[in-house]
Amino acid sequence: VQLVESGGGLVQPGGSLRLSCAVSGTIFSSKSMGWFRQAPGKEREFVAAISWSGGSTFYTAAVKGRFTISRVNVKNTVYLQMDSLKAEDTAVYYCAADLNRSSRVSLLASEYNYWGQGTQVTVSS
Repeated sequence: VQLVESGGGLVQPGGSLRLSCAVSGTIFSSKSMGWFRQAPGKEREFVAAISWSGGSTFYTAAVKGRFTISRVNVKNTVYLQMDSLKAEDTAVYYCAADLNRSSRVSLLASEYNYWGQGTQVTVSS
């Protein structure tokens, strides 16, 4: 199983980025997926998650209304659209696959089985 994130970079406050996570090697379309982030000196934290069909999504309060998680199963790809970015969104962003869930999502990093290498998002003027 391989997860490869892309789309990170440097953006000004108030700007937007779209992260992508391409998944190979498993039955992606039937599993829940999540995005997490880790800022320097902080623990990895949950950002968003999506069920296999996309019908169920969940966001941490800090990003709700600004970030949107989505997926295109025929492309084996999950996305994180990030709008109205703030300096506090600066972190390495990771996508993760939860092989134990399909219609439900988990907020716990420990329950995700596979992780990507991460992509840096820096919000600064």
